[in-house]
Amino acid sequence: MRYLAIDHGQKRTGLAISDASETLVSPYSVIETTNEEELLRRILIVLDAEEIDAVVVGLPINMDGTESARSQKVRQFVSAMQQRTDKPVHLHDERLSSFEADCLGGDLELTRKKKKKRLDAIAAAAILRSFFEQENRH
Repeated sequence: MRYLAIDHGQKRTGLAISDASETLVSPYSVIETTNEEELLRRILIVLDAEEIDAVVVGLPINMDGTESARSQKVRQFVSAMQQRTDKPVHLHDERLSSFEADCLGGDLELTRKKKKKRLDAIAAAAILRSFFEQENRH
């Protein structure tokens, strides 16, 4: 199955995709918009264009395991997505994905602004890798 991972953000949303064997995960792109409908429209285009079978959306959880106001926004986005696609949509704890992205992207020779934009897609890839690791343990 091919998966699309989404690191949902207020201004930028990072996307990553897997290969059909679920072994390779690659940062895909970053969508810059604050309009949820536009974001959803563009993600649905990616689902079709890349022949995606399932979606994993990072759920922002506080370090103590509680949900935040941001978690509720992501849940609302997932609900809207589920109304527009028949593909399975999974929520996955995204704690530390941004930290991992910072570590992985630290060597990128980009301007600060370009690096920050690229890190959102790298964070989405970290979410998807974590999702696969958790699935393989169960």
